[in-house]
Amino acid sequence: MTDEPPPGTARPAADPALSFDAVAARYAAARPGYPPALFDAVEDLAGTSLRGRRVLDVGAGTGIATAPLRDRGADVVAVEPGPGMGAQLRTALPGVPLVRAVGDALPFADATADLIAYAQSWHWTDPARSVPEALRVLRPGGALALWWNVPDPDVAWSAAQERRLQERLPGYHRHGVSSEAARLITGLGLTPAPTPVVRRLHWTRRIPVDLHLAHLASRSYFVVLGPERADPVLADERAHLLRAFPDGTVVDAYAVDLTVVRRP
Repeated sequence: MTDEPPPGTARPAADPALSFDAVAARYAAARPGYPPALFDAVEDLAGTSLRGRRVLDVGAGTGIATAPLRDRGADVVAVEPGPGMGAQLRTALPGVPLVRAVGDALPFADATADLIAYAQSWHWTDPARSVPEALRVLRPGGALALWWNVPDPDVAWSAAQERRLQERLPGYHRHGVSSEAARLITGLGLTPAPTPVVRRLHWTRRIPVDLHLAHLASRSYFVVLGPERADPVLADERAHLLRAFPDGTVVDAYAVDLTVVRRP
Protein backbone atom coordinates (compact mmCIF):
# COMPACT_ATOMS: atom_id res chain seq x y z
CA MET A 1 0.00 0.00 0.00
CA THR A 2 1.60 3.29 1.04
CA ASP A 3 3.62 5.14 3.62
CA GLU A 4 1.07 7.15 5.60
CA PRO A 5 -0.41 7.75 8.19
CA PRO A 6 1.84 6.77 11.13
CA PRO A 7 1.21 3.38 12.77
CA GLY A 8 -1.75 3.33 15.10
CA THR A 9 -3.40 6.44 13.67
CA ALA A 10 -7.19 6.19 13.83
CA ARG A 11 -8.84 5.84 10.42
CA PRO A 12 -12.08 7.51 9.36
CA ALA A 13 -15.08 5.41 8.41
CA ALA A 14 -14.33 6.01 4.70
CA ASP A 15 -11.02 4.19 4.83
CA PRO A 16 -8.41 6.10 2.80
CA ALA A 17 -6.43 2.88 2.43
CA LEU A 18 -8.97 1.89 -0.22
CA SER A 19 -8.52 5.22 -2.03
CA PHE A 20 -5.57 3.65 -3.84
CA ASP A 21 -7.97 1.63 -5.99
CA ALA A 22 -8.65 4.85 -7.91
CA VAL A 23 -4.96 5.22 -8.79
CA ALA A 24 -3.94 1.55 -8.88
CA ALA A 25 -2.34 1.72 -12.34
CA ARG A 26 -0.38 4.85 -11.42
CA TYR A 27 0.65 3.21 -8.16
CA ALA A 28 1.94 0.12 -9.98
CA ALA A 29 3.91 2.22 -12.48
CA ALA A 30 5.39 4.85 -10.18
CA ARG A 31 5.96 3.36 -6.75
CA PRO A 32 9.55 2.37 -5.98
CA GLY A 33 10.53 -1.23 -5.37
CA TYR A 34 12.97 -2.41 -2.74
CA PRO A 35 16.72 -3.06 -2.84
CA PRO A 36 18.02 -6.64 -2.61
CA ALA A 37 19.71 -5.66 0.65
CA LEU A 38 16.28 -5.36 2.26
CA PHE A 39 15.49 -9.02 1.67
CA ASP A 40 18.98 -9.98 2.88
CA ALA A 41 18.15 -8.08 6.09
CA VAL A 42 14.75 -9.76 6.40
CA GLU A 43 16.41 -13.18 6.15
CA ASP A 44 19.09 -12.14 8.63
CA LEU A 45 16.67 -10.83 11.26
CA ALA A 46 14.16 -13.65 10.68
CA GLY A 47 16.95 -16.19 11.05
CA THR A 48 16.05 -18.14 7.92
CA SER A 49 16.23 -18.12 4.15
CA LEU A 50 13.04 -17.16 2.32
CA ARG A 51 13.45 -20.08 -0.07
CA GLY A 52 10.73 -22.65 0.42
CA ARG A 53 9.08 -20.67 3.24
CA ARG A 54 5.39 -19.86 3.31
CA VAL A 55 5.09 -16.07 3.25
CA LEU A 56 1.97 -13.92 3.55
CA ASP A 57 2.38 -10.50 1.93
CA VAL A 58 -0.35 -8.54 3.72
CA GLY A 59 -1.53 -5.31 2.12
CA ALA A 60 0.21 -6.54 -1.01
CA GLY A 61 -1.22 -3.77 -3.18
CA THR A 62 -0.08 -4.21 -6.77
CA GLY A 63 2.57 -6.78 -5.81
CA ILE A 64 5.64 -4.55 -5.49
CA ALA A 65 7.00 -6.66 -2.61
CA THR A 66 5.24 -9.87 -3.66
CA ALA A 67 7.41 -10.30 -6.76
CA PRO A 68 10.83 -10.11 -5.06
CA LEU A 69 9.62 -12.35 -2.23
CA ARG A 70 8.58 -14.91 -4.85
CA ASP A 71 11.85 -14.44 -6.71
CA ARG A 72 13.71 -15.30 -3.48
CA GLY A 73 12.02 -18.69 -3.65
CA ALA A 74 9.27 -18.05 -1.10
CA ASP A 75 5.85 -19.67 -1.40
CA VAL A 76 3.95 -16.36 -1.36
CA VAL A 77 0.27 -15.66 -0.79
CA ALA A 78 -0.78 -12.06 -1.47
CA VAL A 79 -3.37 -10.58 0.90
CA GLU A 80 -5.03 -7.39 -0.38
CA PRO A 81 -8.46 -5.85 0.37
CA GLY A 82 -8.67 -3.44 -2.58
CA PRO A 83 -10.19 -4.84 -5.80
CA GLY A 84 -8.38 -2.32 -8.02
CA MET A 85 -5.01 -2.98 -6.47
CA GLY A 86 -5.67 -6.70 -6.52
CA ALA A 87 -6.51 -6.56 -10.23
CA GLN A 88 -3.12 -4.99 -10.92
CA LEU A 89 -1.44 -7.73 -8.89
CA ARG A 90 -3.29 -10.50 -10.74
CA THR A 91 -2.18 -9.03 -14.07
CA ALA A 92 1.46 -8.73 -13.01
CA LEU A 93 1.68 -11.98 -11.02
CA PRO A 94 -0.98 -14.38 -12.32
CA GLY A 95 0.58 -17.38 -10.59
CA VAL A 96 0.50 -15.91 -7.08
CA PRO A 97 -2.55 -16.77 -4.93
CA LEU A 98 -4.51 -13.65 -3.94
CA VAL A 99 -6.76 -13.48 -0.87
CA ARG A 100 -9.12 -10.55 -0.25
CA ALA A 101 -8.62 -9.75 3.45
CA VAL A 102 -7.08 -7.31 5.93
CA GLY A 103 -4.39 -7.78 8.53
CA ASP A 104 -6.77 -7.31 11.45
CA ALA A 105 -8.55 -10.57 10.57
CA LEU A 106 -6.32 -12.99 8.66
CA PRO A 107 -8.28 -15.90 7.13
CA PHE A 108 -5.54 -18.45 7.79
CA ALA A 109 -5.22 -21.31 10.26
CA ASP A 110 -3.01 -21.13 13.34
CA ALA A 111 0.73 -21.74 12.89
CA THR A 112 0.68 -21.98 9.09
CA ALA A 113 3.08 -19.21 7.94
CA ASP A 114 6.82 -18.80 8.28
CA LEU A 115 6.88 -15.07 7.56
CA ILE A 116 4.19 -12.40 7.50
CA ALA A 117 5.31 -9.29 5.63
CA TYR A 118 3.78 -5.84 5.59
CA ALA A 119 5.37 -3.70 2.88
CA GLN A 120 4.15 -0.10 3.23
CA SER A 121 0.91 -1.34 4.78
CA TRP A 122 1.01 -2.16 8.50
CA HIS A 123 0.09 1.41 9.46
CA TRP A 124 -3.40 0.79 8.00
CA THR A 125 -4.06 -1.87 10.65
CA ASP A 126 -5.07 -1.71 14.30
CA PRO A 127 -1.89 -2.99 16.01
CA ALA A 128 -3.88 -4.37 18.94
CA ARG A 129 -5.53 -6.74 16.44
CA SER A 130 -2.97 -7.22 13.66
CA VAL A 131 -0.02 -8.19 15.87
CA PRO A 132 -1.87 -10.94 17.80
CA GLU A 133 -3.30 -12.13 14.47
CA ALA A 134 0.19 -12.37 12.98
CA LEU A 135 1.53 -14.21 16.02
CA ARG A 136 -1.42 -16.61 15.82
CA VAL A 137 -0.82 -17.45 12.17
CA LEU A 138 2.97 -17.68 12.44
CA ARG A 139 4.62 -20.99 13.15
CA PRO A 140 6.93 -21.14 16.21
CA GLY A 141 10.16 -19.42 15.16
CA GLY A 142 8.37 -17.52 12.39
CA ALA A 143 8.70 -13.78 11.94
CA LEU A 144 6.59 -10.69 11.37
CA ALA A 145 8.41 -8.20 9.11
CA LEU A 146 7.22 -4.62 8.63
CA TRP A 147 8.95 -2.22 6.28
CA TRP A 148 8.54 1.18 4.69
CA ASN A 149 10.33 3.12 1.96
CA VAL A 150 10.57 6.67 3.31
CA PRO A 151 12.20 9.77 1.77
CA ASP A 152 15.78 9.72 3.02
CA PRO A 153 16.02 12.34 5.80
CA ASP A 154 19.82 12.43 5.40
CA VAL A 155 19.60 13.75 1.81
CA ALA A 156 19.18 17.54 1.69
CA TRP A 157 16.83 17.90 -1.30
CA SER A 158 14.62 15.04 -0.08
CA ALA A 159 14.38 16.50 3.43
CA ALA A 160 13.55 19.92 1.95
CA GLN A 161 10.74 18.42 -0.14
CA GLU A 162 9.30 16.74 2.94
CA ARG A 163 9.27 20.08 4.79
CA ARG A 164 7.45 21.79 1.91
CA LEU A 165 4.84 19.05 1.68
CA GLN A 166 4.26 19.09 5.41
CA GLU A 167 3.59 22.82 5.24
CA ARG A 168 1.16 22.57 2.30
CA LEU A 169 -0.74 19.30 2.66
CA PRO A 170 -3.46 18.77 5.27
CA GLY A 171 -2.82 15.74 7.43
CA TYR A 172 0.72 15.28 6.16
CA HIS A 173 2.90 13.54 8.72
CA ARG A 174 6.52 13.01 9.44
CA HIS A 175 8.17 9.85 8.17
CA GLY A 176 10.28 7.41 10.12
CA VAL A 177 7.72 4.85 11.19
CA SER A 178 9.69 1.75 12.22
CA SER A 179 10.70 3.14 15.60
CA GLU A 180 7.04 4.00 16.19
CA ALA A 181 6.00 0.49 15.12
CA ALA A 182 8.46 -1.07 17.56
CA ARG A 183 7.15 1.14 20.36
CA LEU A 184 3.54 0.20 19.62
CA ILE A 185 4.29 -3.51 19.48
CA THR A 186 6.25 -3.42 22.74
CA GLY A 187 3.44 -1.47 24.40
CA LEU A 188 0.72 -4.00 23.59
CA GLY A 189 1.44 -5.94 26.77
CA LEU A 190 1.49 -9.33 25.04
CA THR A 191 2.79 -12.39 26.91
CA PRO A 192 5.43 -13.40 26.13
CA ALA A 193 6.46 -9.89 25.17
CA PRO A 194 7.68 -9.66 21.56
CA THR A 195 11.08 -8.09 21.00
CA PRO A 196 11.11 -5.94 17.84
CA VAL A 197 14.41 -5.37 16.06
CA VAL A 198 14.76 -2.27 13.88
CA ARG A 199 17.15 -1.74 10.97
CA ARG A 200 17.46 1.10 8.42
CA LEU A 201 18.92 0.76 4.92
CA HIS A 202 19.61 3.48 2.35
CA TRP A 203 19.26 3.25 -1.42
CA THR A 204 18.62 5.37 -4.52
CA ARG A 205 17.05 5.10 -7.95
CA ARG A 206 17.48 7.41 -10.95
CA ILE A 207 14.13 8.32 -12.53
CA PRO A 208 12.62 11.08 -14.71
CA VAL A 209 11.07 14.05 -12.91
CA ASP A 210 7.63 13.03 -14.21
CA LEU A 211 7.92 9.60 -12.60
CA HIS A 212 8.91 11.14 -9.27
CA LEU A 213 5.86 13.41 -9.47
CA ALA A 214 3.64 10.45 -10.38
CA HIS A 215 4.94 8.72 -7.26
CA LEU A 216 4.00 11.74 -5.14
CA ALA A 217 0.58 11.87 -6.77
CA SER A 218 -0.04 8.22 -5.82
CA ARG A 219 0.27 8.96 -2.09
CA SER A 220 -2.97 8.96 -0.16
CA TYR A 221 -2.83 12.60 0.91
CA PHE A 222 -2.61 13.69 -2.74
CA VAL A 223 -5.30 11.22 -3.86
CA VAL A 224 -7.85 12.53 -1.36
CA LEU A 225 -7.13 16.17 -2.32
CA GLY A 226 -8.24 15.68 -5.90
CA PRO A 227 -6.55 17.20 -8.96
CA GLU A 228 -7.76 20.78 -8.43
CA ARG A 229 -5.90 21.09 -5.13
CA ALA A 230 -3.08 18.60 -5.77
CA ASP A 231 -1.94 19.85 -9.18
CA PRO A 232 -0.60 23.25 -7.98
CA VAL A 233 1.49 21.51 -5.31
CA LEU A 234 2.88 19.07 -7.88
CA ALA A 235 3.65 21.95 -10.28
CA ASP A 236 5.62 23.73 -7.55
CA GLU A 237 7.49 20.52 -6.79
CA ARG A 238 8.38 20.16 -10.47
CA ALA A 239 9.99 23.61 -10.39
CA HIS A 240 11.96 22.76 -7.24
CA LEU A 241 13.09 19.44 -8.70
CA LEU A 242 14.27 20.95 -11.98
CA ARG A 243 16.38 23.44 -10.05
CA ALA A 244 17.97 20.56 -8.13
CA PHE A 245 18.18 18.23 -11.17
CA PRO A 246 18.39 20.42 -14.30
CA ASP A 247 18.85 17.40 -16.60
CA GLY A 248 15.41 16.15 -15.56
CA THR A 249 16.68 12.97 -13.87
CA VAL A 250 15.99 12.75 -10.15
CA VAL A 251 18.28 10.75 -7.90
CA ASP A 252 15.43 9.50 -5.73
CA ALA A 253 16.77 8.80 -2.24
CA TYR A 254 15.11 6.42 0.20
CA ALA A 255 15.63 4.94 3.59
CA VAL A 256 13.99 1.58 4.16
CA ASP A 257 12.83 1.21 7.76
CA LEU A 258 12.52 -2.45 8.74
CA THR A 259 11.06 -3.92 11.94
CA VAL A 260 11.13 -7.68 12.57
CA VAL A 261 9.45 -9.55 15.42
CA ARG A 262 10.10 -13.27 15.82
CA ARG A 263 7.53 -15.57 17.37
CA PRO A 264 8.96 -17.68 20.21
